[in-house]
Amino acid sequence: MKNMTAAAVAERARAPQTALQVLPDDGLQGTLVGRVWAPHGAVPGPAVVALRPEGVFDLSAHYPTMSTLLDTLAPAEAVRAATGQYLCSVEDLLANSLPGTRDTSRPWLLAPCDLQVVKAAGVTFAASLIERVIEEQARGDASRAQALRSQVIELIGENLADIRPGSPEAMELKTLLQEKGLWSQYLEVGIGPDAEVFTKAPVLASVGCGDDIGIRSDSAWNNPEPEVVLAVNSRGQIVGATLGNDVNLRDIEGRSALLLGKAKDNNASCALGPFIRLFDASFGMDKVRSETVHLSVAGVDGYELRGINTMASISRDPTDLVAQTLAAHQYPDGFMLFLGTLFAPIEDRAQPGGGFTHHLGDLVSIQSAWLGGLHNRVAHSEAAAPWRFGLRAFISNLTQRGLLRDAAL
Repeated sequence: MKNMTAAAVAERARAPQTALQVLPDDGLQGTLVGRVWAPHGAVPGPAVVALRPEGVFDLSAHYPTMSTLLDTLAPAEAVRAATGQYLCSVEDLLANSLPGTRDTSRPWLLAPCDLQVVKAAGVTFAASLIERVIEEQARGDASRAQALRSQVIELIGENLADIRPGSPEAMELKTLLQEKGLWSQYLEVGIGPDAEVFTKAPVLASVGCGDDIGIRSDSAWNNPEPEVVLAVNSRGQIVGATLGNDVNLRDIEGRSALLLGKAKDNNASCALGPFIRLFDASFGMDKVRSETVHLSVAGVDGYELRGINTMASISRDPTDLVAQTLAAHQYPDGFMLFLGTLFAPIEDRAQPGGGFTHHLGDLVSIQSAWLGGLHNRVAHSEAAAPWRFGLRAFISNLTQRGLLRDAAL
């Protein structure tokens, strides 16, 4: 935690965050696609775009939805082959897609997915597995977490990352923990054969870079979850990746795992972006497996928190998580899959023993070398911009713009 002067705190609360990095470290060298709100024309609406050194190009005439684009046989090649219509410079788009900068007369970034179901894999890292067990044992009471943490680590150990889920070694550990009365539903999905995969948000409900992210006003113990998110098409092929914030209400889920939906799926609680980096010669699954995601939380009160999520520490391979998602279900429009996080903040923010929780106005920045930066401010879900643009509105909008005349969704 770092304290700031009163003047610096006031300035942070007022100033647009124009210095935040949104592009990857290699700039526009990769194949970057996204969705923007295009306010120009007779009917404003969402547009599928490519980000190029020459500017932002609207590909909607070729691909009216991101789902359509990702379903092509070679999405990166399809993007390079599509000329598109110039919308604006990349600099102008990014400057208008940061917290506090929105000019509704100019394009801004939306969540980069549209028709895809948003799924999330939970308890995929040893550190977060331990924290989920602590939440369960604490029954959602943050004040009990620290004492329980020492007890749980003493019994479980900190080397769960060395245990392959579903392996004989994992089953031996399961038997031992059951004998000690410490077996947990979180341990079941953390080291057992079956991964936890749940639906994070309804189709079209995710927010993008620059939007508020939501926490429920009745939650007193919550945190961001910085994650890599895979873009998977209808054939089950992983074709790209983006960043995500799987906002988590620890007190609500800790009371009962049956409250997972209430803890995870709320207005504005799912942030994705800034765009999808498609797999091409510069970026693929090996880069995903070795990516490090950096998180920072900057409060208007001067509080600062930093953390990392190293994908090399994941307990299950991303391709296994995709396969388990597809094992008994089809996704004809594709899906986005959060891969889980290593990050679980435990330092006290306010009173001793209270742990970390968000304050309104926190600026949450999630960044990685290959995927860029996703930046959002924290608001109450009840006060964040309401979700109004659902499937009927989307289809109607595309129809009014003439984009469904000769193309499928």
